[in-house]
Amino acid sequence: MNFLVCFIITYIIVINICAVFITIYDKIAAIRHKRRISEKTLLIISFFGGSVCMYLTMLIIRHKTRRIKFMLGIPLILIAQLTAVFLILVKIYGK
Repeated sequence: MNFLVCFIITYIIVINICAVFITIYDKIAAIRHKRRISEKTLLIISFFGGSVCMYLTMLIIRHKTRRIKFMLGIPLILIAQLTAVFLILVKIYGK
């Protein structure tokens, strides 16, 4: 694998691990009535590649599952990301 592919794979793994930890932290902070992670920050992390693990973590720990912004927004972000990857691959490798 070339450097760029290794970098992208590493980035996706790291951002998804961060998404899991941040989502769990926000859930614990909510339970303990402590300072929370803003919804904007959670959505930004999802936008920058953490959407898969953030969405799965939210479902598993039942965090933000009543918020349409998250239960609809994160899957839409994921669909947009997958579409972008598909279009980039088609552009690079042809039809």
